[in-house]
Amino acid sequence: MILVLGGTTEGRLAVKVLDEAGKSYFYSTRGELQQVSCRNGERVTGGMDEQKMEEFCCSNGIRLLVDAAHPFAVQLHKTVEQVSRKLNLNVVRFERKYPPRTENVIWCKDYNDAVLRLKEDGISRLLALTGVQTIGRLRDFWSDENLKPECWFRILDREESLSLAIGQGFDASRLVYYHEGEPEAQLMEKIKPQAVLTKESGESGGFVEKLDAARSLGIPVYAVCRPSLPDSFITVTGIHGLRKAVERLLPDFYPLRSGYTTGACATAASKAALIKLLTGESFPEVSFHIPDGEELSLPVESVCQNDTSSATATVVKDAGDDPDVTNNRVIEVKVSYSEQPGIHFLQGKGVGVVTLPGLGLPVGEPAINNTPRQMIIRELSELYSGGLDVTISVPGGEELALKTFNPKLGIVGGISIIGTSGIVRPFSSEAFVDAIRREIEVCQAIGAERLVINSGAKSEKYVKREYPDLPPQAFVHYGNYIGDTLKIADELKISKVTMGIMLGKAVKLAEGHLNTYSKQVIMNKEFLIELAKKCGCSREAFNVISDMTLARELWTSLSESDASLFFPALLNECMKHCSALLTDTELTLMLIDEDGNIACRLTGQGRK
Repeated sequence: MILVLGGTTEGRLAVKVLDEAGKSYFYSTRGELQQVSCRNGERVTGGMDEQKMEEFCCSNGIRLLVDAAHPFAVQLHKTVEQVSRKLNLNVVRFERKYPPRTENVIWCKDYNDAVLRLKEDGISRLLALTGVQTIGRLRDFWSDENLKPECWFRILDREESLSLAIGQGFDASRLVYYHEGEPEAQLMEKIKPQAVLTKESGESGGFVEKLDAARSLGIPVYAVCRPSLPDSFITVTGIHGLRKAVERLLPDFYPLRSGYTTGACATAASKAALIKLLTGESFPEVSFHIPDGEELSLPVESVCQNDTSSATATVVKDAGDDPDVTNNRVIEVKVSYSEQPGIHFLQGKGVGVVTLPGLGLPVGEPAINNTPRQMIIRELSELYSGGLDVTISVPGGEELALKTFNPKLGIVGGISIIGTSGIVRPFSSEAFVDAIRREIEVCQAIGAERLVINSGAKSEKYVKREYPDLPPQAFVHYGNYIGDTLKIADELKISKVTMGIMLGKAVKLAEGHLNTYSKQVIMNKEFLIELAKKCGCSREAFNVISDMTLARELWTSLSESDASLFFPALLNECMKHCSALLTDTELTLMLIDEDGNIACRLTGQGRK
């Protein structure tokens, strides 16, 4: 059993991650104001001191604590640490993402330091965005009889917050209220403070928006640094790290384990090799960032210094419970100094080379996809600014490639280094469909006005721009299970569904394949040529389809006039197969191009 200490954005995300398992857990908040729906979790409210938390953990068989509370909830963090030590429990800290500390912010180690600095700098007109709980901590500033400062506090528009502020003796006329969606600069322009005081609340706490607004108006920013956390906490910075931590600490919680892509493994090995080359040090594991910005870490199998100009590291791929030909295979990376500026990717043994156009890589380049390249470039560039050669190898990759579609795609000599998210979720299983059902049930339970389904993180990122106000629980990944996902939405009587789809899956769905798993179905060029004929495309379009290697080539190879006919026709075929599974649901399909644009969209109604 797991106990989550929440009440934050990270708490909501923790609920989403744990609900995927279908197992029970507890979600605790001090108050009842946070709106969150736990599909499989039990909501607990009321503050817990050390004794109450210890009693709760013992009586409910708690085996893991997840601290997803506010970073400035210092007493709660201490309580969690004390209880975890006494009961010998692991603690996973779901930490926020924080932008780097910059010199144009006046950093204060705590609230006392902030008061001292504000007084020393002669600040007499202050806007405090630190919350109602900090009014008392800043009393020595706003009640200073000598300075007599004009100080405003922004608080939540709640009776509880107002009573707390007045109870601390603060002038109610100097209170301003938080309004969701109001630009930060609007309040600053109205009050015109000499300085703004905030706290290092991270990306989810709006720190960046506050900082940017103050900078735009030339207002100095004082920021209270976030408190340090106990060393015993296991820190994660996103949903993938949380799931991996739970999988490791409670192996029986999830029915299937997630894994890492070859691109993630190559990134970790690249970084380990460069650290060895630059410093001579070897580490048992290295951290790196996946495309969504979350920081993860992977164990390093081996590291060695080849000579003064190169080093090699290996990482063993763990694909989790997803069937993958590269599972448990060694990903080896050699990093060498180069006289040429920039980072260059070279083909190692077992990695294929591109021989046909259409893969998004020049012919002759090693088959290392763009996302892994960008991940590697980001990590290495932070360590070294000079030129580097990166050679990726996969021992036995030539034989493994024969079990993939690489030969048909014109990739010869080995496998591809791929991965769009850095994480492998176990798609091909009944458990994954069950997880989809649970996520849709949560979406329904919280009253989201629309369910938005996407194949994965890449398409979700693009479609989220269309629905910025929807909660995170409204976005669900269907993986390859389009048909199953729509059937579940119909069973649950979801009234509005939007589906984002990339072209590779759309060409399969248009033919009626409601499961687009690549090992079960491949693109049918004859079907696509017939579709092009029906919608009036030119003969040149037939040749383009006949000669293409991957579906995404259509984005650049079709003429503008053919594209304007073909893509709407393709989406219309997708709609026919999807709407047949629905009764009263309004379905919107969005076809997404390689740049993340909505190339065309179509709305229809269930016809069953």
